[in-house]
Amino acid sequence: MTRAETFRALHRGRLPDDPLVLPGPWDAASARALADAGFPALAIPSAGVAASLGYADGETPAEEMFAAVARIARAVDVPVSADVEDGYGLPPKELVERLLEAGAVGCNLEDSDESGLKDAHAHADRLAEVRSAAAGRLFLNARIDTFLRGESDPARTIERAALYVEAGADCVYPIGAPVAVLPLLRSGTRVPVNVFARIGEGPSPAELGELGATRVTFGPGLQWRATAAVTEIAALLR
Repeated sequence: MTRAETFRALHRGRLPDDPLVLPGPWDAASARALADAGFPALAIPSAGVAASLGYADGETPAEEMFAAVARIARAVDVPVSADVEDGYGLPPKELVERLLEAGAVGCNLEDSDESGLKDAHAHADRLAEVRSAAAGRLFLNARIDTFLRGESDPARTIERAALYVEAGADCVYPIGAPVAVLPLLRSGTRVPVNVFARIGEGPSPAELGELGATRVTFGPGLQWRATAAVTEIAALLR
């Protein structure tokens, strides 16, 4: 079984109180620490990588992002998925090739950019092209930014999810969805649902699973916590 097949299998047959928990490494050292802790797969956050490289979120050059993904993937023996924002304007075939060369088995692709939400049908067409180019070698997680962009009606999110699933998305990621609407989103979606969690705040991963999460990710939360710890240590040293 390839790493991509292993990663896809991790999403299947999960009990409601046992979602797939995917912490987010930002470099090789953090990836090794998380893999050694027993996590079966990892999900690289673009914001965490950006911070580690000295960039603001969304401003990491594509070359540096793919290089960071490659360093992380080489450092561990578990499957690694990567958040590649909106794909950096790369044609689908090139985007897939770059991800595979870096050793990723999956990716997040966002449906918004600096101008706001993208046309859902156009984005679905792009996802379909990525899916075709990947030919089963990548797990495609379609991030839905409706809630981030101020769209509070869950129906709009479900509509986008349906388009993206039809296009071949393996999973949908309604980032920022209020906890109260998770059961509705779960019931209206035919594929696994990725839910964002804040470390130490709100429902636990098991509780999010009961509400409808198939998998739980934390964005750059771990990197933020690590930076806070270094700040505290630095204060002691001074």
